[in-house]
Amino acid sequence: MRVGLVYDPIYLEHDTGQHVENATRLVKVMGHLEETKVMGQIALIRPRAASLEELSRVHSMGFISYVESFANGGGGWLDADTVVSPASYEAARYAVGGLIKAVDAVMAGNVESAFALVRPPGHHALRWKAMGFCLFNNIAIAAKHAISSYQLDRILIVDFDVHHGNGTQDTFYDDPHVLYYSTHQYPFYPGSGRIDEIGAGLGEGFTVNVPLPAWCGDEEYLRVFEEVLVPVARRFRPQLILVSAGYDPHWADQISLIQLSVTGFAQMVGIIKGLADELCSGKLAITLEGGYHLEALASSVRATFDVLLGNPEVVDPLGRSPGLREPPRIDALLQAIKDIHKLV
Repeated sequence: MRVGLVYDPIYLEHDTGQHVENATRLVKVMGHLEETKVMGQIALIRPRAASLEELSRVHSMGFISYVESFANGGGGWLDADTVVSPASYEAARYAVGGLIKAVDAVMAGNVESAFALVRPPGHHALRWKAMGFCLFNNIAIAAKHAISSYQLDRILIVDFDVHHGNGTQDTFYDDPHVLYYSTHQYPFYPGSGRIDEIGAGLGEGFTVNVPLPAWCGDEEYLRVFEEVLVPVARRFRPQLILVSAGYDPHWADQISLIQLSVTGFAQMVGIIKGLADELCSGKLAITLEGGYHLEALASSVRATFDVLLGNPEVVDPLGRSPGLREPPRIDALLQAIKDIHKLV
């Protein structure tokens, strides 16, 4: 079972200083993969810079030029959340190109699945705007690339970051060729992702939002994956699955109030991998989004690789949430989502 990893030190050059989204995240993950011998089991894929044509499939040329000139001018704060350094434009192009290389490797059959360990993240980036730590929308551009280069009709994007991927949703809101499925804490930043946001025009029904209340944990997430994602994916029958993997729903990550464990992430990735095996010959590419507790992030990425590799044991050094509060009941929410999307 051949699994690829996209990584390059250029991602560390996106210098955000003491910002929560900083280069130490990838340093910690790579060190952990080396220490636990996972690196010896995977194939390293070198990224390339995305072209202007590729970036413009999602973003306006004016916005792309603005990010470049802002970085070349020394950088600073693009908005209240998003930091740019002189090397950020090039790092962002390589983040997009890294995921494109992962998609190419999967589609060519060089690997069965691949993980793009890139930064800056991407799922908040809009056509004309950077936001939420994101400059360019890595996963949206990679999906556009897959459609264009491989004549795909059906791509499933699964987003389990704790924040709703508003940029990805916006890109494909009226597009029936991409099914966007998101689990996220709600209400929470960026404020989108209600259950009634289901797409528009030809894309109506191809956006599936699962806005979960605070304090949900492994059991609640597994329910929504099994009861919503699985039937939706089987009905859609994707030819490729892409994943925005945000590990900030971990209980130790102080950016949110979701209570997932490393084991919970592994179980969710197991469901996604099972769907890829069943529906699209295993074709699966994952990209890093959030995740800011360094030990939880590194352990969760390692667990993701263990699932992709078929390793029998998942190591969870942090264990389950200490259970500060009882998880909420989500039966009514689940039923409402099933009703909206006509799931049995």
